[in-house]
Amino acid sequence: MIEFRTRLRAVRMEKKKTQKETAEALGMQLRSYQFYEQGAAEPNIAKLIALADFFDVTLDYLMGRTEQ
Repeated sequence: MIEFRTRLRAVRMEKKKTQKETAEALGMQLRSYQFYEQGAAEPNIAKLIALADFFDVTLDYLMGRTEQ
């Protein structure tokens, strides 16, 4: 299973978004978002849903539980 931080970075790059754009869309500090991609912090369920919505993917995909 792919780690959340790996999938998060991959989907962000696939969607051609910067870390700054993503953080701003979620209403959070850039450094806080960077911690997600580094694996130093994990988002709460509300942020997970916001990330999935922003990237237009399912939670299962974002969490590495599925490849679709």
